[in-house]
Amino acid sequence: MSALEVLFVLVAGVGAGAINAAVGTGTLITFPVLLAIGYPPVVANVSNSIGLVPGAVAGALGYRAELVGQRRRVLRLAVASISGGIVGAAALLLLPASAFDAVVPVFVGLAVVLVAFQPRISAWVTRRREARARQDEAADADGGLGARIATFACGIYGGYFGAAQGVMFLATVGAVLPDDLQRINALKNVLVGMVNGVAGLVFVFAADVAWLPTAIIAVGATVGGFLGARFGRRLRPELLRGIIIVVGVVTVVRLALA
Repeated sequence: MSALEVLFVLVAGVGAGAINAAVGTGTLITFPVLLAIGYPPVVANVSNSIGLVPGAVAGALGYRAELVGQRRRVLRLAVASISGGIVGAAALLLLPASAFDAVVPVFVGLAVVLVAFQPRISAWVTRRREARARQDEAADADGGLGARIATFACGIYGGYFGAAQGVMFLATVGAVLPDDLQRINALKNVLVGMVNGVAGLVFVFAADVAWLPTAIIAVGATVGGFLGARFGRRLRPELLRGIIIVVGVVTVVRLALA
């Protein structure tokens, strides 16, 4: 890697760490960067997953105030997240690379759509929670079976690829948890970090990892995770969303034409 490429990856890591803490779409920044500097899609995905783990930890620490009182919920949903992450990572390693090359433009496209409709998704989640409260339902504080199934599915997706995993979590699990959106976002940071962590552990022992960009992303994502947790609510969401969508669309086109 040249000095310019190192800087490029570092800046992308900072941005991804911050975005993941605040929203959950950081992979759409770092993954295209690794592709742009010449890494094959599977290697880029594996290296990116491992590199973003420290950023997830930093984001979770930054949201520790919102995690107060959620220990039981974290422990119950962690099983589904970890199990899903292992299944997704195993699928990435066991299926041929050609399958990943074929499906990743679809996943990136799905991630872009989720990002584009994120405000509507959040509004829908909020309306659903308010409706449940008005109906005075005896809802499970941990979301019941629906939350576990959704968490498991998000874990599989995250272990296999992971772009916009956070938005997917908020759209599915967040819809059934009777709690404030910021607290659910804090929960998301912990569980997504678990998915990346367990998938990364599998990849360390069983996959081809590009360790230099992985380490650079890890450093940048750690800094970005703390920044995102601290200043994430002050970002102009329209600008951030627009940048992510542009990067995602360019990536889809590049992958489709490759």
